[in-house]
Amino acid sequence: MKEIKPLDSFEVTVRVPGSKSITQRALIAAALADGESTLRGPLASEDTHYTATALRAMGMEIHEEADCWRVIGNGGRIATPSGEIFLGNNGTATRFLTSFVALGHGDFRITGEKRMEERPIKPLMTALAGWGVDIESVKGTGCPPLLIRADGIRGGKTLLPEGKSSQYLSSLLLVAPYGDQPAVLDVAGEVLSKPYVTMTLAVMDSFGIKVAANPELNHFAIPRGGYKARDYGIEGDASSASYFFAAAAITGGRVTVANVPKPSLQGDAIFAELMGRMGCTVESTGEGITVVGPKELNGIEVDMGDCPDVAPTLAVVASRARGRTVIKNIAHLRIKECDRLAVMVRELGKLGARVEERPDAMIIEGLGPDAPPMHGAEIETYNDHRIAMCFAVAGLVVPGVKVLGEKCVAKSFPDFWERFDLLYS
Repeated sequence: MKEIKPLDSFEVTVRVPGSKSITQRALIAAALADGESTLRGPLASEDTHYTATALRAMGMEIHEEADCWRVIGNGGRIATPSGEIFLGNNGTATRFLTSFVALGHGDFRITGEKRMEERPIKPLMTALAGWGVDIESVKGTGCPPLLIRADGIRGGKTLLPEGKSSQYLSSLLLVAPYGDQPAVLDVAGEVLSKPYVTMTLAVMDSFGIKVAANPELNHFAIPRGGYKARDYGIEGDASSASYFFAAAAITGGRVTVANVPKPSLQGDAIFAELMGRMGCTVESTGEGITVVGPKELNGIEVDMGDCPDVAPTLAVVASRARGRTVIKNIAHLRIKECDRLAVMVRELGKLGARVEERPDAMIIEGLGPDAPPMHGAEIETYNDHRIAMCFAVAGLVVPGVKVLGEKCVAKSFPDFWERFDLLYS
């Protein structure tokens, strides 16, 4: 358990770890490339460890050093591991590697923790079957564990039945160049979290594969080819930066995150702009992005379909703002490490915040003349790193916040608590 001490204000410059999303995409591209790539500034965390361990089991060499990793790819050749591929609760790796192993020849079994067995993957299975992949949900649930009887990917046309998770789409795109023929991929329904798809296309382009996509990102033509090994730099993680921007917002402090660029490949970088809409001063300089908290925050209405990972952080800030905040289009939060939409409503309620849950939205009634004061409580994290980190922010202004299971931050930000303590220095 971690008890958070309240803080009046602060002024600090921090660096955050490398982007988890970019690191995992770059690992896949480098592993499929022919030759040695260098990834600079990658994220070393529980999730990326699972990804790297799985890739090594399939014949790739990955040498992890302090600030750079050397990845020696096999040009699309994939060895069959002797045992199952266990990926914990790493949803990104589970989806990416489901398509990745289909390029091999042999039986591959992908497993994970209990929560991963509740996270749907059926749309991805359907799309891969359209490319001739023999894939089975072992328990018949449309979720892991999975058995892939791999014999390469046929390519040609396939349809992803829904775009509810952008990870399905990114998974297919990353492996499509290695099909037997050029691939055409269509997506039915709305594509959510579009910036993550744009990020995938940018990483593919950096490694030598250019995909033709329409503006709606629901039709893609992917050429046959192979990734080229290269030296690749990884941005600081914008999702991780959100906790520090939020801390400045609610305390009236000043924080500069030095290694998240503007413009950024990451959709979550928009969080700083949302703080500006709520009343913060936001500056972008050569030193990074700076957020300065105001005397009073104001509620906003926002569609967060493209940046769901920072919706919990925004909900915490909204609980300290004047007026109502409406966070819309976030139903896909329910298939994350936990049902983040329900959990945020429940745990903010423990602190005395007035929060209403809708099927795809949260409504937060912030500060006002009739608002009861918020108070401390023990926060259950449900082994979800983002729940732990956003409630650390709440504890800066609400005395008595205690975060249970605080070590779950290792999934994406292993030294979060040490860097968070810099706010007190």
